[in-house]
Amino acid sequence: MIRFQQVSLMRGVKPLFDSADLTLNPGDKIGLIGANGAGKSSLFAVLRGELHADQGEIDFPAKWRMAYVAQETPALDRPALEYAIDGDANLRKLEAELAQLESHPESDANGTRIAELHVALGDADAYTVRSRAEQLLTGLGFSLEQMQQPVASFSGGWRMRLNLAQALMCPSDLLLLDEPTNHLDLDAIIWLEDWLKRYPGTLIIISHDRDFLDGVVNVIVHIDDRKLKRYTGNYTSFEQQRATQMALSQAAFEKQSRQRAHLQSFIDRFKAKASKAKQAQSRMKMLAKMEELAPLRAAAEFSFEFREPLSAPNPLLVMEDVNAGYLIAENGGAQEMQKTIVSGINFSLQTGQRIGLLGVNGAGKSTLIKTVAGELKPLAGDARLGKGLSIGYFAQHQVEMLRHDESPLWHLARIAPNVREQELRNFLGGFNFGGEMVTSKIAPFSGGEKARLALALIVWQRPNLLLLDEPTNHLDLETREALTMALAQFEGTLVLVSHDRHLLRATTDQFIIVADGRLQPFDGDLDDYRDWLFKTKLNKTDAPLPAKEGNDKTPTNPASREDKQERRRLEAEERQRLSSRRKPIESRIKRLDEQMAKLNARKETVDARLADPAIYDDANKEELKALILDQAYIARELEQMESEWLEQHEALEQLTA
Repeated sequence: MIRFQQVSLMRGVKPLFDSADLTLNPGDKIGLIGANGAGKSSLFAVLRGELHADQGEIDFPAKWRMAYVAQETPALDRPALEYAIDGDANLRKLEAELAQLESHPESDANGTRIAELHVALGDADAYTVRSRAEQLLTGLGFSLEQMQQPVASFSGGWRMRLNLAQALMCPSDLLLLDEPTNHLDLDAIIWLEDWLKRYPGTLIIISHDRDFLDGVVNVIVHIDDRKLKRYTGNYTSFEQQRATQMALSQAAFEKQSRQRAHLQSFIDRFKAKASKAKQAQSRMKMLAKMEELAPLRAAAEFSFEFREPLSAPNPLLVMEDVNAGYLIAENGGAQEMQKTIVSGINFSLQTGQRIGLLGVNGAGKSTLIKTVAGELKPLAGDARLGKGLSIGYFAQHQVEMLRHDESPLWHLARIAPNVREQELRNFLGGFNFGGEMVTSKIAPFSGGEKARLALALIVWQRPNLLLLDEPTNHLDLETREALTMALAQFEGTLVLVSHDRHLLRATTDQFIIVADGRLQPFDGDLDDYRDWLFKTKLNKTDAPLPAKEGNDKTPTNPASREDKQERRRLEAEERQRLSSRRKPIESRIKRLDEQMAKLNARKETVDARLADPAIYDDANKEELKALILDQAYIARELEQMESEWLEQHEALEQLTA
């Protein structure tokens, strides 16, 4: 059991926890969530003994073995497989002692100890460790050939996978994982989720992937208002419980506010009257004793929307017999050789299509996206673009290409040089770049903030084709949800590569898979893809691509595929029709909100003037008359607008019912 009792923790001058209490049971699988900077990673550091609480106690069994992912990976010549096995430090210690004893002259004492070590190695599963490590690395996306390559030969993202492999190889009672999916693609995440479900110890995960959390955890710990609040269930269950709790808290706060206002009104009216003095005094005591509830403190929701595309060519793009890949320089750059990744691509993009691109790591998803975006030229075949095609392309390397010595405002002004600065500021404010942040250098920005800026630059350009390659990397849960909502309402065409299954499910309606160097339809959903992945890439057995109609062993029926394509086309048309009907209603509601806000501001001004005793002097009769007429007019206008506002919302609800 892990127990936090009255724990307080400061980082510099910032308080992270204040008298926080929490109890976690052995075997719990916990998702640790909270706003960026709330203290999630600091809590991990406390559990690892790297930080110490300023007050309070943190207890868990001293005999528990703890595993976590190292943040640094030395550039070693050691093979990746051996590096992963190094995660089992106890096994390596036994092996080292055995090797040392076997190099010494034989003796009775040595022989006894060697026998004991062989027994200990057997208990530590030493004789299956290589096969276990190979299975683990295969699940994380490594080929058998890569497993023999030195650690130093891998990029930063792949080295983090090796560190994750070390943590999973370590026999542990408590496993701490901080954003383990950040450097993984969808196939590796599906494998990791399955592995963690079977993990027997206590697991604490920090993650912004809601589907991953839903699939693994049975407890949520929310860091909120410097407290640790435990919720039973997965992330979806937490959201439901949290919404109910917030509604109850708001109702209680509003009720208490009315009670306090009533008491204060009595006190203000009668405290100076002798006949009511005692009653006023008793109410003053009652008010003083009433524990003041905090107002509802919900995080401000971040949201944005893609602006309507300026045009919609159809088709947007046609590829015939295209080979996608790279030109590799040889002989000191004097000669170029083609490296084909995906061949024989016959593919067209129609207006309104929403495609999720699937495929295991290295299959060629990003290569295909780059070719569609025009960043790579086709190695063979013909690619034709529709007239008026406007592409919005997001990939991690574009985030890295942002000018770190410049501001968000500079980046937007660069692509919109003739737009007023205030309009640019207003637009960036909608992406949470406000105040001094809008003119600050982006160098100290977090990865999520830079990704948000890159998205803002795409939205400004009003594309009719969005190509998004892992857009959720580094985004927190709030921003991911905002992106999901914006993409669901996007009126153009979408091609999406993502390891976020919630995003894929909510924003796409058909899948295409890149497998074995070919591009082909995938007639299934993400659950079908998971099943296919385990049958083929992770269990090394042959299996065809799944078909929803028929069995896994038979090829997809062409007629069935045509039916599905027709159904998806009709669904896309229905979605566009619904969007076109929603848009004027939403615009009217927005306009009504603006007009009511202006009228309410005028009402406050008029009410404040009428509350001034001087307005009732004879000299101000004309102004008083005008104010009374204004008050009546404003009340009538507000009543009419509020009535229309309710009608418009009812109409909107009927459309979405």
